[in-house]
Amino acid sequence: MEPAHPDRRRFDRRALLTLGAAGAAGWAVGRVLSRTAPVGRDVRASGAVAAILDDPDAPAIGPANASLRLAVFSDYRCPACRHGFPALGEAVAADGDVRLLFKDWPIFGAPSIRAARVALASVPQGIYPALHRRMMTAPGAFDPAHLRAAVSGAGGDWIRLLADLSAQRERIDAQLRRHASEAGSIALPGTPGYLAGSLLTVGAIDASAFARLFAAARKAA
Repeated sequence: MEPAHPDRRRFDRRALLTLGAAGAAGWAVGRVLSRTAPVGRDVRASGAVAAILDDPDAPAIGPANASLRLAVFSDYRCPACRHGFPALGEAVAADGDVRLLFKDWPIFGAPSIRAARVALASVPQGIYPALHRRMMTAPGAFDPAHLRAAVSGAGGDWIRLLADLSAQRERIDAQLRRHASEAGSIALPGTPGYLAGSLLTVGAIDASAFARLFAAARKAA
């Protein structure tokens, strides 16, 4: 093989340095844009925001008189939902003045529907937030054995839950249909969807983006 000419080696080194500098600059610009780009789109024109955020049947945590309400549309089998869940909890805890409403929207098939039904059937036992957390963070197939373990781990009674699920099946399914209708009313294309006030953000975001979303939503209000 013919050895590389010294001028060619110098050129290659210059090209690599130039590419490296360009890549670093692009990364820096991307970081700046991610922090300054709009964090959500305003969907108040849909006319559905108030009904979504004032839903008395949605499981919720946080101060009832919080300055901001955040509705989260999610599916337990949605990878992006699971990826963004820790950042959501971190941001809500850091803010301290957000009312978080859970909108189960099972769009990943039968196991997702089964998990959502179990989650909503846990509400009478007061374990929905703990169960939601376990199902968003623990691996599993969302088969009956996995769901039973999740309910027990959240401090619930599986036998009672099955009884509540049987007795409340029509109401629970109606609630899931309502969540789907709400998602459609704000043109939400998939999960996760975060409706903060009138601002809607789609997809997993980090804690700093949540903080920006909260600030922008309060400003928009």
